[in-house]
This record gives sequence, C-alpha cells and structure tokens, in this order.
Amino acid sequence: MSIKAGEPASVIEAYLSADLHVESLWAASPSTTRGQPTPLAADPKGERIAYASNKSIFLRSIDDPSLSTQYTAHTNTTTVARFSPSGYYCASGDISGVVRVWDCTGSGTTKGEYHIIGGRINDLAWDGDSQRIIAVGDGREKFGHCITADSGNTVGVISGHTSQINCVGIRQQRPLRAATAGDDTSTVFYHGAPFKFNTSLKRHQRYVYGLAFSPDGSTLVSVGADRKIFLYDGRTGEAKAEIGEGQHTGSIFGVSWAKDSKSFVTCSADQTVKMWDVEAGKAVQSWRMGEEGVVSIRDHQVGVVWPAGRLDSPVISLNLAGDLNYLAKGTANPSRVVQGHQKNITTITSAASDSSSPTLFTGASDGRICSWETSSGTGTTIDGTAHTNYASGLASAPGRIYSVAWDDTLRTIDNVTSTFTGSHTTTDGQPRGVATTSTSTITATHKSITVYSQKDSSVIKHLPTPSSSPTAIAATETHVAVASDDKALRIYSPTLSLLKTIPTFPAAITCLSFSPSGSRSQEAEYLALGFSSGEILVFTPSNDFQEPVIKRWSAHTGRVTSIAWDIAGKRAVSGGLDTNIFVWSVQRPGQRVSVAGAHKDGVNGVVWLGRETGKESVVSVGVDGCVKGWAVEGVE
Repeated sequence: MSIKAGEPASVIEAYLSADLHVESLWAASPSTTRGQPTPLAADPKGERIAYASNKSIFLRSIDDPSLSTQYTAHTNTTTVARFSPSGYYCASGDISGVVRVWDCTGSGTTKGEYHIIGGRINDLAWDGDSQRIIAVGDGREKFGHCITADSGNTVGVISGHTSQINCVGIRQQRPLRAATAGDDTSTVFYHGAPFKFNTSLKRHQRYVYGLAFSPDGSTLVSVGADRKIFLYDGRTGEAKAEIGEGQHTGSIFGVSWAKDSKSFVTCSADQTVKMWDVEAGKAVQSWRMGEEGVVSIRDHQVGVVWPAGRLDSPVISLNLAGDLNYLAKGTANPSRVVQGHQKNITTITSAASDSSSPTLFTGASDGRICSWETSSGTGTTIDGTAHTNYASGLASAPGRIYSVAWDDTLRTIDNVTSTFTGSHTTTDGQPRGVATTSTSTITATHKSITVYSQKDSSVIKHLPTPSSSPTAIAATETHVAVASDDKALRIYSPTLSLLKTIPTFPAAITCLSFSPSGSRSQEAEYLALGFSSGEILVFTPSNDFQEPVIKRWSAHTGRVTSIAWDIAGKRAVSGGLDTNIFVWSVQRPGQRVSVAGAHKDGVNGVVWLGRETGKESVVSVGVDGCVKGWAVEGVE
C-alpha cells in the first residue's frame, strides 16, 4: 500500500495499523501411494509427529492436531521427514534426491541442502549424536549415502543392494550400527562410523518395506511384502527369529518400537495394526480398521509410529486415505481419527449461519469434501457416496451445501450431519461452478446453465450456451452473473433471462463474487470480477453494470482464483496463483493488506468469517492441501 502526501493523520494511522497475519494452520493429511509405505516420525518428547504431504513437511501436535508447522523449502514432492534425536532439527527428503536439514524448534531455517542420489528419497535416519544422516532411495548410480548433518561430508558408503532401498535404521548406541533393506529382499548390516558394509541377509522373500532398531539397540526388526517379521541381533546383525507367521494377511508396510524395547507395532494392507511382545514372540493386541468383514482399500494401514516420551503412549497409524488413527492399548477402536485433505484443495465455502464460528466446507482435486469446525480446527470427511473427480464448486444454502465436480454430478450435503443426502443429479457437462439463491441452485457447465429447485431438485430452467463456454458463476436473489471463455460477462435474471452482456474484457474472467445483499447489509451491492491477468474490477447493479466503480485492485501478479466479501460488503479478500492474499477496502480502494506465499504453489479459495468479540478473519485454501486462518486488522 502507499500513503499519499497530505493524507490526514487518521488515514495514515489506519494504513500503518493495517495487518494480515496467520492465526491458524490446519495441516494437509500425509500423502500416500497404494502399495508403498509412508514414513511417520515422532519427536523425542512425543509431542509432535512429522510427515510429508505434497511439496511440504508438516510437524503436527499429537495432543491438538489443529496446531501445525509447515516447512515449504522443498521444490519437489516430499517423501519423508525424521526428527534428530536431540529434537532440535528435522531432516526431510524429496523425489529429486535432495535432503534438507532444518530447524524444527524455531523459524524453520534451513541448515543444509544436500543432493544425495539421482532419484526419490524413500527413507532416512539419524545417528544417536544427531551428527550423521543416512538417506536411501531409488537412485541411478547408487541407492543411498551417509553424510554429516552440518556439512554434507561423506562419512560412509551404502552398498550391497542391487535395486532401490526402501528403509534404513541406525543403532543409537555405540558401537554404531546401521541397516538397510529394499526391493532386492536383502537386509544389509553396516559397521561404523564411517559406515561400511558388514553382512547381507536374505530372510525375506519379497520387498522389504520397514526396519527399525529397538531404542536400547539390542534388536533389529524387519517387515515386508511377504507378510513376515524377522528379528536380528542389534549389535552383530545375526538373525535371531521369525515371529508372527501367518498373523498378517497383507503386506506389512511399517514397524515402530515402544520406548521400553519390549514390544513393537506393525501396520499392514490387511487393514490391521498389531502390537507384538518380543520375548513371547506373539501379538498381544490387534486393531482392525474399517467395517468388519468388508475389504476396504482406503483402510490399508501404510504407516505407523509409537511416540516415545509420553505417559499415555498412543500408537498412531496411517491409512491409505490419509486418516491418522490414535490407538490405545486395551481398546478395540481408535480414540481419535484425524482427517483432512491429501490433495490440492480447489474450493471452499462457509455454511449459511449466523454463528460467529460457522462450519467450513472444502473440496479437493480428488473429489473429497471435508467439513471443518472453525472453533476447534477439526476436519471431517463427508460421509456417503462422494465425488470421484475434481471438486469444482461449493455453495451454501440454509441447512445444505451444494457441490459440483468433474464426475459431472451435483450433490447435496446436510451441513448438520456432514453427510451426502439423497441421490445425485447428473449434469449435462463438466461443471465449472455452482451458486445458490434462497430457493434455487444454479450450475454452470462447459455447455449450459441450469437452475434447479432446492425443494425437489427438479429443473426450473435449462439454458444451452453453444456460442461460449461458461467459466465462472455467481448469483443473488435478483441477478445471475456468468463469465465465459469469450472473455465476456453476461447478467441474467434468476430464471435465466438475459439482462445485459458486457463484451470482451482484455483478459479472461476467472472468478466472480457478489457482495451480501438485502437485509444483511446496509451498503450497496457489488460484483467483483477477478481476471487471469491478476486484476480485479468491481461493478454495481445500481448503475446497471455500466462502468466499474473500482479499478485500483490490481496487485496480484497471477490469475485471481477466488474473491469473497465481508458481511457488510465493505471489504473483499482475494487469492491467486501468485500465492498471495489481499484484503481490499471499498471505501479506500488504495488501502490493502497482503501476505505473500500464503499457500505453496497457489491460493485456490478464500472466505470471510463473521465477527467474534471484535476479531475478524479470513480463511484460505490452496494447492498445498492446507486450510489457513488469517486475522484481519486495520482495513476499513
């Protein structure tokens, strides 16, 4: 923003006090791939877990999952993150073979960036001194490397494998020992430091997916796709025993030890997590996820961690859908299930409510719809028959949420029970957006506009658009605005009678938003247009959309993806692919506050929340799969 010479002191004070800062971050769920393990890690105090999601690493509170830290320095899809034994640093890897070491207790400053192998990093491990790191994966010339955490100097050679390495562990006591295992079914034992090959064992018959040294260093355990569990001497690498023969009926993807080294847990594609007594060599507890007797791919358990340093000692497992299950010994069902989005969040809306903490609904590129309680930050996946493709729009009505997606369907959600209701409505093409009035729901597809009755879902009016393809839609009780790929804006009545056409704009219109109207606002009604060029223009129906009344909202440097108004219609918030969020003032068009890098790789949606004890905020969603809340101060 800029302050002009001669501005009154009150205006200058308002400019200087204006601010937009993050107040909440609801993390994306871990990224998962069918048939592959997903590493989970816990810090030494048992307070946070670390995992990879899209191009970010998240450190998430175990006790309050709504509290998270996001690390965004990776430029490629991340794969793994591990805390150092000291708890001060975190090391993370990505699909390009880069490992980054960074401060996980403060600002997240990167301490080192190291190119380890010419391919995906599958796993990494720290030594007990927090000085050395072994990273392994699917390289071209080598499958792993050992470096110092502070400088990246080589302190060992990882050899003995003929194909990609899936997992690595380092004994935390001296003498130092390390082990790796991978697709060649070999478990390789190393002596160090510097680490060098000692012996190779082929106990497994198929891919080895996980291994771990016990906290006291006495035992090494390995698990794999052959559904077998093997124990080794942690000091010599000598094979000791096989336990649990036939207990798991699917590939075992992960293993994690209890802090007392007397038991460990495993997770499997058979939808179970099992707790094992090492001395007895048998399972002492088993949890099965999903409906009893029903095979559920989404409930494959692909990751598990048993946090140390806690009195309650919960086991946290991860299913293929990205849900984190909190498991307690002696109970049959999870005590908590943490849900959210794994993919790019594409759309957001707020439930029609007078509450100061309304429920939010978000949709993602995989078709998943989630609800969010703004008071607690708790996310819940909507139950019922869900969308199967890109969610392209959400709109609210009293008691309901309407969603459209690229599976060419319009679906209805009960916003009280957070479930899909009734049967879906098939659209005549790929939906581009959805809007609501008090009695109707209006969809725009690539070849038509359709008005549906909210009472019985019947078609009130269907309007083909053969000469242009709609790209965005917004509606009030008196007007329906539709943007098209011919760069024109068309204004219709609620029954789709054409009222006005505003011909070609210099750039494509990418989003539309009406300010609140009727009794909810004493201000004039506005229509904001966001463009692919980053510009925003504001029109008003009071002058028949003749000329824009605001032309100065032009700070975005990329496509504007979403615009939302506050309840009074005095301010608007916008988000764009430039990763920026701006809050604008109608009364002072030159006044704005912004935050750069709000979401890694772009902002896809914004909403304005109501007032609560004088505090106002906006919520945004983006490509990184996060939902973020921002406090707004000083914008009139």
